[in-house]
Amino acid sequence: MDIRNEEGASGGRYAAEVEGHEAEMTYSRTSPKLVIIDHTAVPDALRGKGVGQALALHAVEAARTGGWKIIPLCPFFKAQAQRHPEWKDVVN
Repeated sequence: MDIRNEEGASGGRYAAEVEGHEAEMTYSRTSPKLVIIDHTAVPDALRGKGVGQALALHAVEAARTGGWKIIPLCPFFKAQAQRHPEWKDVVN
């Protein structure tokens, strides 16, 4: 799955197009070392296909690579983080 990052001055999103539908995970950057994941949107047509999970894992990998931490405000991301204790190195 190809996930692209679109970043602006104060935040951005990870987006994936699958089967003609777009899913996204948005974030706000509070500092160079801290992002807040605030929303995940997966169209009904893509539910159950692992798209949200792929976006969450992409965010975690980006945080590890970039050396920043994630505050999970998004209920979906927060639930995923609870299921993945191995993400504790980057998820507050």
